[in-house]
Amino acid sequence: MDGSTLRGMCLDLPGAFEDFPFGPEASVFKVRARSGPAKMFALSDLGADPLSISLKCEPALAEQLRAAHPEITGAYHMNKTHWNGVRCDGDLPDDMIRDMIEDSYDLVVAGMPRRDRESLGWTRLAREEA
Repeated sequence: MDGSTLRGMCLDLPGAFEDFPFGPEASVFKVRARSGPAKMFALSDLGADPLSISLKCEPALAEQLRAAHPEITGAYHMNKTHWNGVRCDGDLPDDMIRDMIEDSYDLVVAGMPRRDRESLGWTRLAREEA
């Protein structure tokens, strides 16, 4: 996988955009909210070798993934309970990385107000609350 593919996986999600609050090398992928600040769901230096990405994850699942895959560790400079660092050097299938990106996005969107989730077309939880 290369940085362009990884960027595309992140930007394919509704409301996602790339930001650079930490400088030009750190791509921060956020989801835009209508009623509040945008929320980060991924962080990567897309030009790094080896390529890696930091992704939000449920704590219990994060532990399981780290135990099963040496390519997945606690994310550097992030809360290790909630963020995984994922090496994207070809050892993990691209579909698995895409699933982890989508899971990270879902965790962030799930914490947004209902109207923001609905505006993104993410209505799974909104329907459960109705």
